[in-house]
Amino acid sequence: MINYELLLLLRVMPKPETKQVLHRVAEQIFDKGGIIRKLENLGTRRMPYKTSSHGIVHHQASYFLLEFNAPPSSLHGLADEYVRDVDIIRKRIYKQVEREPFECTLHDEMQPAPYRKDVQDLIATTKKSTKPRFSYNSGLDYYPFGK
Repeated sequence: MINYELLLLLRVMPKPETKQVLHRVAEQIFDKGGIIRKLENLGTRRMPYKTSSHGIVHHQASYFLLEFNAPPSSLHGLADEYVRDVDIIRKRIYKQVEREPFECTLHDEMQPAPYRKDVQDLIATTKKSTKPRFSYNSGLDYYPFGK
């Protein structure tokens, strides 16, 4: 199964009703064969712009982030069920991309720019590339642009 993130914007409700909505969302994931790995409450915030959902204009929303595993064939069914839920203002399902490990040390970052390895690589690349120079050899005995 593939890792997914579900970002939910719920209408502002009291805690018991919000709990019921999250319970419904979780049950739908479990019914489709998914496993919830993490549920994170990002708080209630003003939305960047007003959004209309199910005939109501919303200016604030409760933000929740769910990380779950599910088969790819179940995503369409989940999205379809979430569209019909009147308590969900907006939902987005993203595939989690595994980040490549990288090594970064404070010592390397604190060096002046000319001494860093990545800057030295850039300088070496620019020295290798040579720009083509204009050739005055056009087959004419004179320069046609009046030098």
